[in-house]
Amino acid sequence: MEYFDTVITIVGYEDTQEKFDAVADEILSELGEYHRLYSIYHRFAGIENLCTINELVNGSHRTVKVDKRIVDMLIYAKEMYELTDGMVNIAMGSVLSLWHDYRELGGDDPAQAALPPTDKLKAAAQHTDITNLMIDEENCTVTLTDPQMKLDVGAVAKGYATEMVARKLEEKGVTGYVLNVGGNIRTVGTKPDGEKWTVGIEKPNGEDYLAYLELNGESVVTSGSYQRYYIVDGKRYHHIIHPDTQMPAEGFTSVSVVCKDSGLGDALSTALFCLPLDKGIELIESMPGVEAMWVDEQGEKTVSSGFSDYVKE
Repeated sequence: MEYFDTVITIVGYEDTQEKFDAVADEILSELGEYHRLYSIYHRFAGIENLCTINELVNGSHRTVKVDKRIVDMLIYAKEMYELTDGMVNIAMGSVLSLWHDYRELGGDDPAQAALPPTDKLKAAAQHTDITNLMIDEENCTVTLTDPQMKLDVGAVAKGYATEMVARKLEEKGVTGYVLNVGGNIRTVGTKPDGEKWTVGIEKPNGEDYLAYLELNGESVVTSGSYQRYYIVDGKRYHHIIHPDTQMPAEGFTSVSVVCKDSGLGDALSTALFCLPLDKGIELIESMPGVEAMWVDEQGEKTVSSGFSDYVKE
């Protein structure tokens, strides 16, 4: 099944195929709902979602009454903005949509691949102030007060949705599952025999693994320059855009975060990709229960102080 423009796999242990199918169907149904709510590219009949929030009516954004799951995610995203000193900014849609369009065009016709013009990127960057995202939690309404601002929740939504689904399983007492939503991996309990799950972190070349981790209810999320990109004049341009430069972040090929909360891991993996290594290490070391691994452009690995606790010997 494919939601959030990625492949979803579910691994689990049950006594019968019927029981597994029932749990898997529930997981996919929940993820499908989050996918429709958080989509910025598609409208769905009878649903007010992020796409409709981004739409203009007579030159302005309207106040949109939305599902509480949108409000909760947007509030969480604002918290991630503060936590990461602005490195995770869901108000960057005007910039990211430019890169998306040029990446799509370059992928479809490599001979015509080009970079977004600098003047357009700089102009779009003037409309990324997250304070222009107004959320009325009590009435479940959302308003963008800058008519040229757009939301893009790619750094948060997939991990957040995965976490919400996993928590619902845990509340029901379900255990012995692994959800892999496009590389956002969340384990739910252990295997039936109490053994931890072994999860591999792929090398950027995709041919081997950087490390094997043992997880029991934790998540691991990786952001990489090798996942979505296009090539212009022989140079690769990936999808993780630095909010200060409006260009693909440089310095790393892969950043992986291990923590309980898949939503937090998703946001942090993007933030760490944009932060200098020393600042990233400082941030991770300040957060109990959160570990990370950085791989720089020369292939050198750096890990936080407790990362090795998860590495399978």
